[in-house]
Amino acid sequence: MNVLSIIWKELKVSFRDYHTFIFMLAIPIVMMLILGSALSKDFDQKIKVDNVHVLYKTTASSEISSYFQAFIKEAKDTGINFKKAADGMNGQKEVEENHYTAFVEVTNKGVKLYGSSQNSIEVSILQGMLTAFADKYNLTAAVASVDPAKISTVLASPAKHDFIAESSLQSTKKPGSMDYYAIAMTTMIAFYSAMYGMGLLRDERVNHTSIRLLAAPIRKGEIFLGKIIGCVLVNMICIIVIIIFSHYVYKADWGSHIGWILLILISEVFLAVSLGLGVSYLIKTHEASRTIITLVIQLASFFGGAYFKIEGATGAFKFITDLSPLTWSNQGITKIIYANDLSAAMVPITLNLGISLLFLTVAIISFQRREGL
Repeated sequence: MNVLSIIWKELKVSFRDYHTFIFMLAIPIVMMLILGSALSKDFDQKIKVDNVHVLYKTTASSEISSYFQAFIKEAKDTGINFKKAADGMNGQKEVEENHYTAFVEVTNKGVKLYGSSQNSIEVSILQGMLTAFADKYNLTAAVASVDPAKISTVLASPAKHDFIAESSLQSTKKPGSMDYYAIAMTTMIAFYSAMYGMGLLRDERVNHTSIRLLAAPIRKGEIFLGKIIGCVLVNMICIIVIIIFSHYVYKADWGSHIGWILLILISEVFLAVSLGLGVSYLIKTHEASRTIITLVIQLASFFGGAYFKIEGATGAFKFITDLSPLTWSNQGITKIIYANDLSAAMVPITLNLGISLLFLTVAIISFQRREGL
């Protein structure tokens, strides 16, 4: 009962302080909007083909040329612009000098395509389009030789636009910029709980309420436990609000296993509170403790990918990034959301709880040795 009373007291005191809402809610929400909007292009998984310039030459019959002109008009709507080669112009040389993406030569015998390796994607798309054009023309010619009345039916068939078929061994579901920063800002603000853990018992001493607590019929262990649980609950409420806001306002994807994600975040908050509490007992002055905690949080956020996405890290840099609690928390949450890999929660939860127990042990030993809080 005493523990519950202390937990309730922590909740009331924390939420009466408007700084809690400003810092724990406004900052991550604003950061999501700024970074998610400014760096959206870095997360774009789509290949865009626009303003492709193709040189062409035709020596085919008027019938084939008319079909090709209709093809050119349709291709223009997809961002591919054809230009007729002037007399005496060497189309292949123009492509070699990168003046044009490709050169197309249309004759009565078929269509020849000359492309540059510098524009392999555009050339592949153009090749698919020309193949579709040639197939349709050959089909039209075959139908005309059998039943000319059916030609209009063939020509009326819809044009083909899926010229590239994409398949992947891995899930194509990837986080967008807002999805990524919703996760990154949430884990970052969860780690900021270390600031509250650092002042968890110090505030009682500064406000001279520690004397009243010790004079009350409450064991020191109950005070310690109640304040830690209360601090974790306060920070988790803020984090849940951030998750709800980012999902419904920013449309961030949190997947269908929110329970496992909350377990990771709870373990990270517990780690942060334990870290702050442990450092506050190891370091004598509050100013020095605050400096160390602030430095640890900023380094963990920077190397944990809170401000920019870190991919393909190797060597010493990978070793440093792997030391950040944000790294393993972000990776676990991302795998749960985008790969439905629930086992990915085990690593961050185990690391967070294991490290938090070390700092908590330091705090408990120091707490028991002190006469006061």
